[in-house]
Amino acid sequence: MNTLLAKFASFALFAAALTAPAGAQEVKAGDLVITQAWSRATPGGAKVAGGYFTVENRGTAPDRLIGGSADIAGKFEMHEMAMVNGVMKMRPIEKGLEIEPGKTVKFAPGGYHLMLEELKGPLKQGDKVPVTLQFEKAGKVAVTLDVQALGAQAPGGAAGDHMQMEKMHDHSGMMKK
Repeated sequence: MNTLLAKFASFALFAAALTAPAGAQEVKAGDLVITQAWSRATPGGAKVAGGYFTVENRGTAPDRLIGGSADIAGKFEMHEMAMVNGVMKMRPIEKGLEIEPGKTVKFAPGGYHLMLEELKGPLKQGDKVPVTLQFEKAGKVAVTLDVQALGAQAPGGAAGDHMQMEKMHDHSGMMKK
């Protein structure tokens, strides 16, 4: 019986490794290392999705994320969410975001994030969505967003504020006031 239990446990660990979020993917571009790139599945008819990742600058000079693109979206923007006088506000990051040497910047729900607007199709859990990040020094960097469950908070995470972000946009992709 112990042998059967051991085989089952080994199989379970193997299966878990296969189904673990591919957010563990590591993309290197110059001194930058990008990990945990992911997005959420979108509900039917949604025209906007968020993109999240972590970028670490292992070099001695700063670099700046200045934009990007995604074939699945007509529009690609970087946004920041922050509490202002007790109200959560979202605004575009128009002049890029500096990644200081020796620092790590996390793009996550409720903070910095990519906005993929004018979606050409839904994002479904398990999809791999290619995006290109544009850095001042590292140049264009191809990254794949692993699509997690609707409302996920992190790769493999639980439901969260996705619908709140959806409600902040009208169908043209503009923020509601």
